[in-house]
Amino acid sequence: MRYKSVKLASIFGIIGNIFLFIIKVIIGYTSNSIAMISDAFNSGGDILSSLMTFIGNKISSKPADDDHNLGHGKAEYIYSMIISIVMIFTGFVIIKDSIISIIEKTKVEYSIYLIIVCIITISVKFILFIYTNIIYKKYNNLLIKANSTDHRNDCFLTTCTLISCIFAKYNIFYIDKVVGLFISIWIIYTSIKIFKQSYDVLMDKAIDNETKEKVMDIVNKNKNVKEITNFNSIPVGYKYQISFTIVVDGNLTTLESHKIADELEEEITNKFEDIYLIIIHIEPKEVN
Repeated sequence: MRYKSVKLASIFGIIGNIFLFIIKVIIGYTSNSIAMISDAFNSGGDILSSLMTFIGNKISSKPADDDHNLGHGKAEYIYSMIISIVMIFTGFVIIKDSIISIIEKTKVEYSIYLIIVCIITISVKFILFIYTNIIYKKYNNLLIKANSTDHRNDCFLTTCTLISCIFAKYNIFYIDKVVGLFISIWIIYTSIKIFKQSYDVLMDKAIDNETKEKVMDIVNKNKNVKEITNFNSIPVGYKYQISFTIVVDGNLTTLESHKIADELEEEITNKFEDIYLIIIHIEPKEVN
């Protein structure tokens, strides 16, 4: 279900962004609006983002095999990183175009079509944001989070473009260039955040301290556990594998010791959706 929901969201994203890209390019170049052209480039990047979401989701959904014992979950983060790099590049291209436009004092030709395109974009992007945000909250998928964040940002940024278009009607043209710069900086900023999230997972960043402490509390509450050592965690896709050692009374039988571990594994798995595998090593110790 997770795979199908993300797949459908990416397809809607591709279709919606292709439509917006075409109308923005046409209206942006005919009116010489840098803000609208910048918005068009942003939609072009969004097409690629949605495509990367589709591909990354398809790969990451594959089950574990002999060559990939822990599955293909990290593909989700590899493609999220690719999306962020493309978006950063797009942002710098827009910065360059905006600066050139400021130097050459390019004028914007006001058009009612600029206003219409902005309103259409805001409407489409808001619908996509609501839809993808619901899926992200349900499945905690970084690819969809990147898409959802981008849709939300586009609503805000296109509103800025709309404002610059209105100012152009009164021959105030510098607003258009400033908005173009603002859009590009925003794109770069949000892209860097997505890049960092992907990088952290690919570099096997440990589970957050809050979750770790909650797991430790569960283990410590078990009266048979005397000590916890060697706690480790590693991300596998969008979930974590954790392992740790528990010190128990050496007088317990092997069956009794493993029953303690089994009970802990079941309790932790039931309470934490982002932990999919728990490995507990049992260390018997003589207790006086």
